[in-house]
Amino acid sequence: MNYIWYFLIIISLIFGSLNGTLEEVTKALFSGCELAIKIAINLLGIMTFWLGIMKIAEKSGIVEFLSKCLKPVAKIIFPEIPKGSPIIGDIAMNFSANALGLANAATPIGIKAIEGMQEINKDKESASNSMCMLLAMNTAGFQLIPATVIAILAAKGCNNPTEIIVPTLIVTSTAFIAAIILARICSFIFPPQKIKEEINAN
Repeated sequence: MNYIWYFLIIISLIFGSLNGTLEEVTKALFSGCELAIKIAINLLGIMTFWLGIMKIAEKSGIVEFLSKCLKPVAKIIFPEIPKGSPIIGDIAMNFSANALGLANAATPIGIKAIEGMQEINKDKESASNSMCMLLAMNTAGFQLIPATVIAILAAKGCNNPTEIIVPTLIVTSTAFIAAIILARICSFIFPPQKIKEEINAN
């Protein structure tokens, strides 16, 4: 990512010099830096508030309660995982934390779930269908409360930043359901073992 930013800056300076707009490029560079600092400062208080709310939800047991409610659904989505496996609980916790915007808590739980899936994975060199499903679910980014977006809108002076909640819920829900359906379809069309055999054949 650093190389990409370096490349963009150098290209901007080169084209600014060629077009005689180097002064405008320099002004835009410094004004962008100033704006970034202002937004970061404004975000600090708002994000602190939301993260505090999310931490209360975690400590009060709301996340754990949601994970228990989601366990039956997780068993259906991940049929490869043995019944009664603690991996189901990790998956439910991961989803609950993501839905509430607890990304810091969701990441280690998701890694723990993947590690558990790897232990029961018959082919250690290929990702199992369950791993791909969990990755698809996390990539879809389902959120009940888009705390980061709300914070950015508030920092930019939006009169009603929370109005993004309903559209975000609709979009992320659609993406989440589509990710699950496509991951399930692909698990039948492109099973890991079949892909590995094709790669070895070539």
